[in-house]
Amino acid sequence: MDNAFKDVPPTTLADLLGRAQVMDTGIRPLWDSPRVAGPAYTVRCEPGDNLMLHAAIYRAEPGSVIVVESGDVDYALAGGNVCAVAQRRGVAAFVVDGVIRDLGEVREAGFPVFSRGVIPIPGTKKKVGSLGEPARVGGVLVHPGDIVVADEEGIVVTPAARQDEILTAARAKLAKEAEESLDAWEANHRARIDKALSEGGFTA
Repeated sequence: MDNAFKDVPPTTLADLLGRAQVMDTGIRPLWDSPRVAGPAYTVRCEPGDNLMLHAAIYRAEPGSVIVVESGDVDYALAGGNVCAVAQRRGVAAFVVDGVIRDLGEVREAGFPVFSRGVIPIPGTKKKVGSLGEPARVGGVLVHPGDIVVADEEGIVVTPAARQDEILTAARAKLAKEAEESLDAWEANHRARIDKALSEGGFTA
C-alpha cells in the first residue's frame, strides 16, 4: 500500500488532507533526492542527544521512513555512517525535525534525508527518549504506521486509518487532472477567478 503512495505527489495529498498534515517549510530535502513514501517509524530524541535515532536504524522495518522529533538544531542527529547503515538495512529515508552532518557522504550514497539543515557537531548518546510513540515533526503529529510522502514539494503525512480512502481519492484526482487540457484548465480557472473577483466587488 505505502509503495503505491510513491506515485502520488505531496501536492495532491495536501489538497486532500489539508494544512494540518503538511510539515512546515523548514524541513527540506538536503539533496535532490527522489520522492520517498513509506510507513513512519517514529522516534523522539532528547535535546542534544541522538541515541534513539541510532537505536531506530536497527529496529525499523525495511521500507520505513524514520521520522524524528528532536529538541534542538544545535547538534547533529546522524552522520554518514548512520545513514549508510540505515540505507543498507532498507530504511527508505530520514525525516528529522533537527539537523544532521556529513552531507557530502549522504548525498554521494544517495540516501534521502529531509531535515532542517546540517551542523558539524554530533549530539551525545546518553538520553533515552522513545521509539514507536507519536512524534511531533514539522508541526505534524505523526503516529507509527502513518504514510509519509516527501519530495522537493514538501512532506505530507497520511493517517494510517485513512490510507485506503486517501489513495483512492488521490488516484481519481490525478486521473481527472491528466484528462484535462491546459486550455480547458485555463478556461475553468479564469471563470472561477472572475467569479471570485465579482463576488468580492472588484470590477476593474
